[in-house]
Amino acid sequence: MWRCDYDDLPVRPFHWRIGTASTGGVFADGFGLGIIGIALSLAAPELGLDPAWLGLLGGASLAGLFAGALLTGPTADRLGRRPIYASNMALAALVSSLQFAVHSRAQLLALRLAIGFLLGTDYVVSKALLTEFVPRQLRGRVLGIFSVAWAGGYASAYAAGYALTGAGPQPWRWMLLASAAPCLLVAPLRMSIPESPLWLAHHGRRERAIEIARGALGVEVELPRQSHARSAPRTAWTALFSPRWRVRTAVACTFFACQVIPYFAVGTFISEVMAALNLKGVYAGGLIYNLALVAGAVAGLLIVNRISRRAFLVGSFFIAAAATLLLSTWPSAGRTLVIALFAILACVLSAASNLVYVYLPELFPTDLRASGIGLAVAASRLGSAVGTFLLPIVVAAYGAQVALGACVAVLVLGGAICYRWAPETKDVRLSALDCEAAGLR
Repeated sequence: MWRCDYDDLPVRPFHWRIGTASTGGVFADGFGLGIIGIALSLAAPELGLDPAWLGLLGGASLAGLFAGALLTGPTADRLGRRPIYASNMALAALVSSLQFAVHSRAQLLALRLAIGFLLGTDYVVSKALLTEFVPRQLRGRVLGIFSVAWAGGYASAYAAGYALTGAGPQPWRWMLLASAAPCLLVAPLRMSIPESPLWLAHHGRRERAIEIARGALGVEVELPRQSHARSAPRTAWTALFSPRWRVRTAVACTFFACQVIPYFAVGTFISEVMAALNLKGVYAGGLIYNLALVAGAVAGLLIVNRISRRAFLVGSFFIAAAATLLLSTWPSAGRTLVIALFAILACVLSAASNLVYVYLPELFPTDLRASGIGLAVAASRLGSAVGTFLLPIVVAAYGAQVALGACVAVLVLGGAICYRWAPETKDVRLSALDCEAAGLR
């Protein structure tokens, strides 16, 4: 074995194993959230769903995500990443399968909240754990695959739902049951993944950290010196809003929330929005929208390490805002142009979603990483849950163009705040963040 700094580890088969286990979970997350839109459109007559209930059920998983992410962050920083990482997909598979047997909208609402809670735990621990194993040079590309996996899961859910529309008298039940399959496939892979060496070292278990790093990666790892016997802060949220970290915390929460509010609000009810704009063939248009999500995620993966994180972040907000502004103010645009603008919106938002998986973990040190990610996810899911709840109501009352205009305002707000305060994190060393947290230089 040769000696190597932890931030500059060579790529090993273990990295592919943990990458598969983590991205598989993200695919399951995207599938579980994406399937609800098309399922609700078919379940509405049988369950008696008016626009308010459509909004509640469409946003329920996002509300659950808020709670799951908010509670998981401090827990994972205090107790470790692995306990939650190893169990949440198995539990999500169980709860997802129960959707097949629901007989009321209240039952479905309760299950969607529970599914969202479990997915919220995964949003936090998958990002934190993979970030703390991946070498610095590959962090952007490896974590960027999360975006492709999520978009792939979301688009696959739409395609699967469309394919299952003829599955018996109640096809929506089979659509919801299908969301258990990705969780079941991923759950066994999670069991063999060890705890984060950085987390262990920061909690006084340096020997165990070195043992895991050497066993998994086959090199004599040099852990950062400041990792000796550090313990997580008792009040992580207080630390996140301290003068040292509050700007990064505000940027993380604002950027994520302003990105996903239009992403989920439009994506969940894309068929309804297109129908409100008097487009024919809304399912085909929705399929194009979801394919654009996948294409955007791949494009974002290709460029995330080639350009400034900050430029990518700010530029994506204003490009998406411009496309949405045209949709909201050009009522006479033809069907082809409208679908093209929706595809541009989907592509840009999906490309920028790479930064959710790459940029967020780079903003925070090890002792605050899960808590910071959790708070940002919670803020984003609270915003997207409200947006998803309101969108069908606003479309029904005021029309799709007003709803799209609100999305423009959200995107411009996110771009302006990130332009003013977002820091650059490209090629940052995790050890440098930990030094900053410790007041070292």
